[in-house]
Amino acid sequence: MTHQRIRPFNTKQTYPEQCLDNDLCQAVVTFGGKTVWMRGQCPQNLDDAKNIENLDPAAQTHKVMQNIRQLITEAGGEMSHLVKLVVYITDIRYRETVYQTMGNYIKGVHPVCTGLVVQALARPEWVVEIDATAVIPDMD
Repeated sequence: MTHQRIRPFNTKQTYPEQCLDNDLCQAVVTFGGKTVWMRGQCPQNLDDAKNIENLDPAAQTHKVMQNIRQLITEAGGEMSHLVKLVVYITDIRYRETVYQTMGNYIKGVHPVCTGLVVQALARPEWVVEIDATAVIPDMD
C-alpha cells in the first residue's frame, strides 16, 4: 500500500509572494514498510565526505538532494517513498533558492516539510542541510 498524503498542497498557493513550487502536504500516514532515517545531508560526497567546492545555495541543495535520493535508492526505495524533510538554512535570503531547487526532486511526492533558519551548520561553508525520512512500503 502506498502512503496516504493528507491535505496535499503546493507552495505557490501558500506562499504566493515567493517564487516557490513545492508539492508538500500537512501529514503523511505510512502503513508497515521499512523506515529509512537519514542523518542531515550536507553538500558533500557520500563516498569520501569531501565538500563540494561551490558555496551557492542552489548547488549545495542539488548535492544534498542527490545524496538523499542516493541513500533512498541504496535502501531499496525511490523518491516517492520520501515522507518528511527538515530543511536548515543559514540565511533567510537562501530560502527561495533552496526550496526551488529542492522542489525539482520532490515534484509529485508531497512529503511533510519543516524549514528552519539557523545561526550556523557544522562547517562554515555549508549554507543548507536537509534531514530526511523515507518509508519503503512492504512488497505484497
